[in-house]
Amino acid sequence: MFAKRFFQKAAQQLHQKSPQGGENSSVDLQPRVTLHYGIPSTSSVLAFDPIQSLLAVGTLDGRIKVVGGDNIEALLVSPKQLPFKYLQFLQNQGFLASISNDNDIQVWDLKLRNIACSMQWDSNVTAFSVIRGTTYMYVGDENGLVCVLKYDVGERKLIQLPYLVPAESIAEAAAISVPPHKSVVGVLPQPLSEGNRLLIAYEHGLIVLWDVSQNQAMLVKSCKDIQLKDQAVIDLSKEAKSDSVGDVSEDEQMDKDISSLCWASSDGSIVAVGYVDGDIMLWNLSSSAFLKSPQAAKPSNDSVKLQLSSSDRRLPVIILHWSAIRERGTQGGKLFVYGGAEIGSEEVLTILNLDWSRGIQNVKCVGRTDITLNGSFADMVLVPPTDEREGVHSSSPLILTNPGQLHFYDEDCLSALFHQERRATVSPLPYEMAVPTVEPQMTVSKLGPVPKDEKFSESLYELVQAAKRCMEDDLTNGDTRWPIYGGIPNRLPLMEDYHIERIYAAGYRDGSVRLWDATSPALSQIYVLEPEVKDVEMADANAAVSALDICSINLYLAVGNEFGLVRLYNLAGTSDPEGLRVVSATVTEVHEVQQEDGPRCIALFSLLKSPIRAIDFANSGTRLLVGFESGQVAVIDTTALSLLNLTDAISSSSAIISLCANSFSDSKRNSPGDTEPSDLNSTEKSVTFVLTEDVSIAVLDSAKGNLIESQSFWPEKKSTAISLNLIEGNYPIPEVSGETHTSSSKRTEAKEGPEWSNIHDEDSYCEDAPAGLRIKSYALLCCEDSITLYALKSPFQIDDNFVQKVDLVKPCSWTMILRKDERDYALVVLYQTGELEIRSLPNLEVICESSFGSLLRWSFKTNMDKTLSFTENGQITLVNGCEFACISLLASENNFRIPQSLPCLHDEVLAAAADASINSSLDGKKSQLLPQGTNARGLLDTVLRSLEGKGDSNSGLMKVDCTNPAHLDSIFSKPLSLGSSTDATPDQEVIELNIDDIHIDGPVTISSSYQKPDKDAKADIKPEKERLFEGSSTYEKPRMRTREEIVAKYRKTPAGDAHAAASQARDKLAERGEKLEKMRERTEELQDGAQDFASMAGELARRMENRKWWNMF
Repeated sequence: MFAKRFFQKAAQQLHQKSPQGGENSSVDLQPRVTLHYGIPSTSSVLAFDPIQSLLAVGTLDGRIKVVGGDNIEALLVSPKQLPFKYLQFLQNQGFLASISNDNDIQVWDLKLRNIACSMQWDSNVTAFSVIRGTTYMYVGDENGLVCVLKYDVGERKLIQLPYLVPAESIAEAAAISVPPHKSVVGVLPQPLSEGNRLLIAYEHGLIVLWDVSQNQAMLVKSCKDIQLKDQAVIDLSKEAKSDSVGDVSEDEQMDKDISSLCWASSDGSIVAVGYVDGDIMLWNLSSSAFLKSPQAAKPSNDSVKLQLSSSDRRLPVIILHWSAIRERGTQGGKLFVYGGAEIGSEEVLTILNLDWSRGIQNVKCVGRTDITLNGSFADMVLVPPTDEREGVHSSSPLILTNPGQLHFYDEDCLSALFHQERRATVSPLPYEMAVPTVEPQMTVSKLGPVPKDEKFSESLYELVQAAKRCMEDDLTNGDTRWPIYGGIPNRLPLMEDYHIERIYAAGYRDGSVRLWDATSPALSQIYVLEPEVKDVEMADANAAVSALDICSINLYLAVGNEFGLVRLYNLAGTSDPEGLRVVSATVTEVHEVQQEDGPRCIALFSLLKSPIRAIDFANSGTRLLVGFESGQVAVIDTTALSLLNLTDAISSSSAIISLCANSFSDSKRNSPGDTEPSDLNSTEKSVTFVLTEDVSIAVLDSAKGNLIESQSFWPEKKSTAISLNLIEGNYPIPEVSGETHTSSSKRTEAKEGPEWSNIHDEDSYCEDAPAGLRIKSYALLCCEDSITLYALKSPFQIDDNFVQKVDLVKPCSWTMILRKDERDYALVVLYQTGELEIRSLPNLEVICESSFGSLLRWSFKTNMDKTLSFTENGQITLVNGCEFACISLLASENNFRIPQSLPCLHDEVLAAAADASINSSLDGKKSQLLPQGTNARGLLDTVLRSLEGKGDSNSGLMKVDCTNPAHLDSIFSKPLSLGSSTDATPDQEVIELNIDDIHIDGPVTISSSYQKPDKDAKADIKPEKERLFEGSSTYEKPRMRTREEIVAKYRKTPAGDAHAAASQARDKLAERGEKLEKMRERTEELQDGAQDFASMAGELARRMENRKWWNMF
């Protein structure tokens, strides 16, 4: 009685001291995403940084996927689960700007992979653009207002600058009426304007070229400006035999709503505008761009209309993109159009090859092709060519379609389309996932640790290096390369003491198995195991993989498929010297086969024509247990590669779903006559608990496969089992007040009773222990509707009475045991709703909650649990459609060594090289334009064309858009003031240069008879009367000058003094000759220096083409 009260009191104190059933706390838990691969199915918008070669994909649920090369990917998750309507890189700056549907403007730091700052916009943002190479952004809204934002890198915040451009100010400057629907639908900085000019498009069809430095409208265009007799309409419909030209009807001469626009020339002289009625207008801005005022007469040949369909009911032109053709003497390029076709027609992307070498009015369509899309269209970007091969002249489209598919159409693919008379389906280059999940379809997976054994580690390391070399050879020898190659991989695999810590294995529906090095967040593929073994015919080899397991002790991999075939591999690369074993239920054959370097298949087991549902290694990897859907279990000796036992069906109508091994030491009690210590009589034994779907449990001898006993729980209640876990940790038995501890179960006597009846463990299992007494082991049975905790009466016997039970309100789908500090820590429960719960042990109380929706924006799908895998320290890998992710649960766990092991998204060395080129261009801004390749602009263009693949060779001079941030800062830091505009007048004098004004040896200055007054000096100009009499103390009246004063002032050289005049002319001519000679020498010096710069830039460009270019510094 005393002992019973003592145990009850101790248990009560334990329960009060630790209400959670231990030291478990939610502080120790921090569910987070550590790894993500794949394009989300909700992807909707794209952005591309051509210098860094990074792609960003925005989704409808607030996520942004950033993709580089070498499996470099990152997932950015916004706090708001809302779609992104705008997404742009701050090119070469290491930042990404996004605008969500609720007009929240966010700037993402790619280095830190988080939100640097955000700003909530008061009105609806309808247009957005980033000034290339800067941190300045234009924002247009529904009220017709264009604002300027600047991201301050040092302060990590967005600043709204004083410069604003309201629609009313534009109307005042252009002397036009305020548009009735003044919503801004497009803001495009004009190329080659150094950021000074901006094209603003309004919803009702008005486009304005605005000069921010002069605060004036350079030109205004709308459909009302079209002259009917001169307007060309080019019919590009399939019904038209050729490009038919017609006139515009009077009904069409009205304002039309704009739906899209883009620049259609490298110098910003032509803009393509798409309208909601399906029309496309090409506006020529070059003839009017430098008019003295927007009210001047407008030319009649400044626009042309393109029609993709002759139907009256056409789709709006939603997307317009332009790619210039870099060929000397050619003006034109490819116009990519989504929309403009007849309503109800097949969804395609149209590519028009346009040529206007004879002027925009004489534009010709020299080719048209329609690309049939793989899914519904979402967005597209143009990607420059990755090399300078002959024939590669323009950028190529990277197209996003639903659900989350990326396809790249390279130059060869487009050429094949244009050379065919009718539209044909081509095979573009698809985005290849680092971990394929759909093509082929993943069915099962396993994340396994690798022991720190020098032999195994060296073998796997050699496999990894060989795989990387093969991948590099494929990229080098291949005709087509994936165009996204940005970012810098982590250097962990390059370290001398690198050790592979984890292997991720995935089985697929085609029977293949893929292996990855999962030591760091950037997974590296090791090997692909094909389902068939060379020279061995197995009819069932190509069946879908249904189960697999990795033994971390001997690095064995077991693979089971839907037809009951088991393949056993040695991942260390060694094989049985006798050959490949092929084992059936009755016969064993040995085949001599030649296998490639890498993991070797050492045995094939074809025992039953029943799908394999569970595989588990036991006895330190010397035994392999295989559970079949028929309810039978096979025990295989992995050392002798033979079948030990094939049991009868554990349950006549239920499949095996779980195998759980339990190893222990059998310490036989010494008799009085024993002279040896008891530990010498200790032997290592192992049993395996087998769980069926109908909640029946059988216990097998792992060494021989003999059935010890079986037990059925709740036979009268229909329930679906999920998992069975054995828990060790010396926990107290929790108190369960008001609960009935009796569980309905049916036990079958052990078939091998005499052998197992006298087994005792080192620490005895407690029978009928009172609450609070610590015992060694539990059995945790998880079903769809409940979780029940049982005590183990012996190493192979579960007590009939449960000690804790929780009825679940939601159906459970999957569970795992989380370990911390070498002890069982908590139970992780995944529900069919996608919610995650972490429950304490042994009380089973909820200590942390999360969900797939909050972590990954995923919803739970059928059979998602089949591809779940985990490690004991809380790393969970999971698959959803085209996405693969890894979640870490413990706050203290950092086996991936984040952030040190994360690949770098922003290449600072490349950014510095590009910035240096831009600074060189800005330093040489005042120099005259020299022939191609001789000045700083030529250097910049050489570098950027190598990095971006862009450029326009239509002229012999370089055309590079260099923007000076300091210049823009001086403009945008002051509010718009139309009165301070420095508008040029028609009678304004033209600057005339004279060779006598040039000083060769001094500072470069230009003198002329006219000097433009400085803006800032205008405010200081005094009244004329003050300037006339400045410095005089008194006011003096004008006086009459004498004859002598007039003669001395205006007397000319005598006409007879010709000799003096000739001498003066000779001196002048000699002086000019000397100046010309010095100018020639200075020009040669500049050319030599520019050639050196061009040579350096070419070398840099060649080294940048190497995927491992970062090692050159």
